[in-house]
Amino acid sequence: MVKISPSVLTADFTKLGEAIKELDFAKTDMLHLDVMDGIFVPNISFGMPVVKSIREITDTILDVHLMIDRPHRYIEEFAKSGADIIGFHTEANSPIEETLDKIHSLGCKTCLTIKPKTPAEEVFPYLNKCDMVLVMSVEPGFGGQSFMEYAPQKIAELKAEIDKLGIICDIEVDGGINA
Repeated sequence: MVKISPSVLTADFTKLGEAIKELDFAKTDMLHLDVMDGIFVPNISFGMPVVKSIREITDTILDVHLMIDRPHRYIEEFAKSGADIIGFHTEANSPIEETLDKIHSLGCKTCLTIKPKTPAEEVFPYLNKCDMVLVMSVEPGFGGQSFMEYAPQKIAELKAEIDKLGIICDIEVDGGINA
């Protein structure tokens, strides 16, 4: 089943509340919140206060994508701010299994994310602890990039492994997606 999780990063931040209400009216499945720290990726976006503000005006699932260095340091704060799903990158200098366990212990769903050049096999050892895997189809940190054509192969590899294990794990794709 296809779900839509629009990124609020593309919204006019002077009208963020209005944009959230429009997405609620459209019955979007989730809201994708790109958190960038200027270290893991070169840009900076927003943090816990914005997540908390969004949580206060919507019941839509908040899919928080942490593009930050050592995300394990902030998992509890993002959960308290209202995240429903917390995702982080395999490449982000966090102990992967411990971070996934911490996210689950706080009542949130887990999402393990891989950059375009990271092979799908990188997440295979952790799939039993993942509610979702996010495949980046652009380099993280910059909007407006074109979809990388090798992403579908990576998605197929993930799907095959998930099916082989007989688990339930969503696959999310982020970047350059259009009609």
